[in-house]
Amino acid sequence: MPPRRRDRRRPRDPSPESSRPSTAAASSSSSSSLSGPRFRPALLAPLLLLLVLTALHFSGLLSRSRTHTPQVGTKLSVYERGLVKRDVSASEILTEHATVSENRSRRHFRNPVLAYVTPWNSKGYDMAKLFSAKFTHISPVWYDLKSDGNKLVLEGQHNFDARWVSELQSNGSLVLPRVVLEAFPGIVLLKKKLRDKAIDLIVSECRDKGYDGVVLESWSRWSAYGVLDDPELRNMALQFVKHLGKTLHLTSSNLSTHHRLKLIYVIPAPRMKELNNHDFGSEDLLQLADSVDGFSLMTYDFSGPQNPGPSAPLSWMQYSLNTLLSAKGSASHGHSHLIFLGINFYGNDFLLSKGDGNAITGRDFIDLLEKYKPSLQWDEKSSEHFFVYSNKGLRHAVFYPTLMSLSVRLDEAQDWGTGLSIWEIGQGLDYFFDVL
Repeated sequence: MPPRRRDRRRPRDPSPESSRPSTAAASSSSSSSLSGPRFRPALLAPLLLLLVLTALHFSGLLSRSRTHTPQVGTKLSVYERGLVKRDVSASEILTEHATVSENRSRRHFRNPVLAYVTPWNSKGYDMAKLFSAKFTHISPVWYDLKSDGNKLVLEGQHNFDARWVSELQSNGSLVLPRVVLEAFPGIVLLKKKLRDKAIDLIVSECRDKGYDGVVLESWSRWSAYGVLDDPELRNMALQFVKHLGKTLHLTSSNLSTHHRLKLIYVIPAPRMKELNNHDFGSEDLLQLADSVDGFSLMTYDFSGPQNPGPSAPLSWMQYSLNTLLSAKGSASHGHSHLIFLGINFYGNDFLLSKGDGNAITGRDFIDLLEKYKPSLQWDEKSSEHFFVYSNKGLRHAVFYPTLMSLSVRLDEAQDWGTGLSIWEIGQGLDYFFDVL
């Protein structure tokens, strides 16, 4: 079974329709402003249409206008403040989590860092700008490529924020939106005309909007459709990714004719010691290595409500890298620079007795610390902190990242020579960015 993605547990995606004014309110406002002897009812419909279109265009931008600003109260990083440690208390986290170093451009992790930003955790838009020096790549989760009968539709254009993208690019970050390939594989893989159309839709959107490339997610969809069980279809799927990568590499961005568009491909982490058809293995990586610019490895979501535990045990992350790259020092280890090792900025609150649980963000984590004042424990085996609390007689176990757990994983990535991919920066605590 492929790992579960946090975006599949989100509230319903924001829709422009939610910002549409009610008919009664719009009519009342329009009638008031146009009352008088020269008012003509025929003018009302065009005016209402203009108001609705304006709301649709600006709804995403207005929702991001409430900026989140961390407390900048020290010249010292979390390392220099002695906060990166195993013996950490709830009171210390409550006191320190919102305070970051004033030197936001200082990087402790020198390899590439890909940061995901989602519309349903809008804090991420602000964090991407405030800490842009920490990120080499930023991927807003905006697009889905879907099939509508025998047609292909790229949904998500309404999420585009030209000012935000331009500001990030001016600060030196590459902006590559994520596209999920939802389209039926029989259309995208078996019909050349529609396969070319799918690639054209993605490349054209990148070029027209001034992006630096794209992050593509399709492996889990192909797995669900059974594509990966058929050797011929699996090869077609890999060829699709290669074709997209090569087309992007031949396309100039709006920044420079010498600046070619890039492709980062999302891959699941192996779940079992023996790989099955649904796993992305070292041979798949070697096939795509010359056509993509990186692999976003989803080393998170290891545990779930039915098997509560750590989100990303260090041993599992090591196994995933070893499986994809073979032993350290081998020839395939030379591709480690293409890997963006997945780091989670979310956690889980598991209800132990009922096999239930929910994903939690940093705000949820802080609320739990404030309410229960728990004692955090360090799990040596997984290199993660956790705590247990009781509510209405029911025991809960909470796993959420800490400075120490993040630091250990950054060291591991550094040792392997990989980059990082963070899912996702709107869910973390402010001082997490000091670790990067």
